[in-house]
Amino acid sequence: MRTVIAGGHGKIAQRLERLLAARGDRPAGLIRKPEQATALLAAGAEPLVCDLESAPVAELTKHLEGADAVVFAAGAGPGSGADRKETVDRAAAALLADAAEAAGVRRYVMVSAINVDEEPPPGTDPVFAAYLRAKAAADADLRARTALEWTILRPGMLTDAPGTGLVDLSPDAPRGEITRDDVAAVLLALLDTPATAGLTLNLVNGSTAVDAAVTRAATAG
Repeated sequence: MRTVIAGGHGKIAQRLERLLAARGDRPAGLIRKPEQATALLAAGAEPLVCDLESAPVAELTKHLEGADAVVFAAGAGPGSGADRKETVDRAAAALLADAAEAAGVRRYVMVSAINVDEEPPPGTDPVFAAYLRAKAAADADLRARTALEWTILRPGMLTDAPGTGLVDLSPDAPRGEITRDDVAAVLLALLDTPATAGLTLNLVNGSTAVDAAVTRAATAG
């Protein structure tokens, strides 16, 4: 399976790339800087240089040709302002969806954030509020696309602790922490489970094995 990952140099993306490559799949990562290619090659992924803040749909579509799935794991990141939350966290996600539709790639898995449909409470840092609103808008755009088989994954607070393999994955899982290792493992299982299409799922660490949690979510619909 060829999976193209937006934000291919990110911490979650590189973990997913290693998992995909280890089982013989062909991961590819979209990166903004050519110097990031070395890390992707080390993870077993094909580096694809494409700036999602400026690339036209036609350019990105060429990178997606022959792909079986796309994963949006890009983000403006800490230290960026509200403007880049809009251009990366929202607009780049929509651009990937446009290109996937044009390339005939139906499977789209979105890495979002927990409970972004809720309006940020009063007193929220303005940049963080812009991030939450951008993620909510990106999710809403994806949900409206009938040509794509989408799944939206909404992790809680991310940590770099070793993965546990145990999660709580459901539409209403409460806020909590989740390791990046476990996010990558869940993304892999979601890619393998087409029946999760159309679902929006919160993800935190819990007590259910990853594969069982994904199967349960798919069955519950």
